[in-house]
Amino acid sequence: MGKFVKNIDEFHKFCTENEVEFIDFRFTDMAGTWHHMSYNYKRLADDFHKGIPFDGSSIPAWQPIHKSDMIFIPDITTTFLDPFTADVTAVVICDIYDIYKEQMYEKCPRSIAKKAEEFLKESGLGDTCYFGPENEFFIFDNVKFNDNPNYAMYQVDSEEGSWNSDKEYIDGYNTGHHAGPKGAYAPVQPVDTMVDLRAEMVQVLEQIGLETFINHHEAGQAQGEIGVKFGTLVEAADNVQKYKYVVKMVAHLNGKTATFMPKPLYGDNGSGMHVHQSIWKDGVNLFYQKGNYANLSDMARHYIGGVLRHARSLTALTNASTNSFKRLIPGFEAPSILTYSSQNRSASIRIPYGAGEKSTRVEIRFPDSTSCPYLAFAGLLMAGIDGIKNKIEPVGPMDIDLFELTLDEIRQKGIEQLPHTLRGSLEALIRDNAYLKPVMSDEFVQAYQIFKFKTQVWPYESRPTAFEFKTCYSC
Repeated sequence: MGKFVKNIDEFHKFCTENEVEFIDFRFTDMAGTWHHMSYNYKRLADDFHKGIPFDGSSIPAWQPIHKSDMIFIPDITTTFLDPFTADVTAVVICDIYDIYKEQMYEKCPRSIAKKAEEFLKESGLGDTCYFGPENEFFIFDNVKFNDNPNYAMYQVDSEEGSWNSDKEYIDGYNTGHHAGPKGAYAPVQPVDTMVDLRAEMVQVLEQIGLETFINHHEAGQAQGEIGVKFGTLVEAADNVQKYKYVVKMVAHLNGKTATFMPKPLYGDNGSGMHVHQSIWKDGVNLFYQKGNYANLSDMARHYIGGVLRHARSLTALTNASTNSFKRLIPGFEAPSILTYSSQNRSASIRIPYGAGEKSTRVEIRFPDSTSCPYLAFAGLLMAGIDGIKNKIEPVGPMDIDLFELTLDEIRQKGIEQLPHTLRGSLEALIRDNAYLKPVMSDEFVQAYQIFKFKTQVWPYESRPTAFEFKTCYSC
């Protein structure tokens, strides 16, 4: 990925040449939410790049109020121009520093991701890990929801939706071009209504330094995807944050609303974040071994074994919402069966077609974009490294349609499945987190679990749903 600046001198030159007025510092919390604080460029202290104070107690699950002072440290090399602000603004991504422990903050996801990269190098297994996420999204014309003690509802709408096939439009006519559930993969216009919108997103992504290579309509109604070039672990996670920001803002400025929610439509495909991964050393792809199954090296197979061994706890990081598990059901290209295969999209881990010396990689298919990318990628790497170190053999390969298997057949073959709920994944994380400890402290893991229980699990479990009224009201 092209970087606009490499050091503080180039940063000031960049700001001068582009007549920058504001610097927007951004950092990520445990939920993956981007936060920002803007400073007048003319008023920045000369040593601002060494750290800027902020209130850490106002970020969910971070600091208590009596120890609220924290410092964010700008990573100057991440600088890019915000394409959406009225005044010229340079964005800089930051890490968080703990002034009380005098170390990088153990609850800062980006700092954790950096520790994971360092752990790989220190292990001697490799010097670089590449991650290539594929973030799918929906674009709706309108969204409404309400959540009260006696009343709850949601409604999303899109002109592409088959539910609008008989709608009377006041200012126009019904075109009748509706693909229907699971029927919208790569159609041309007029069924694909988002061609120009995705093209605009691509142009903006390129403008801020991301390299794109494909964009298309996905299988779900109103669903799309834009392919972005892979990067190193932290770089790829940074790019997910940029990608989500651009997609949401371009949609917003065009009178639409974009969401990375995994399962907004019942009975249709959900949105995932398939993650391609490989480990390299001295410029050599260590996941490649010609002649083996799918050209996978022993290291790659053991990496897969580690991810599958820890997948139930990993989903607490990679599938971080209650909605995530509504996507992970058979038949919607969202595999929950823990095995691997070449080209087979019903397996949790797939080896893409055409895997040569430079392109051999593993594709983890169960994650989604409600995860914090820094935590998800760090967790996947640490699970994979554990598999390599302990030579964990994965179940498989299995080249059959796993969605056709019955539950008894899955058990007979000795295949495990992902948890069915976020609660299940968090409980698995309680039991299985030793592989994360080199980069995630006990304090972080405990804080993360409590945060997810309080903000996702308990509120979700305590609320009645429309389906429960439908099935239970007359009991």
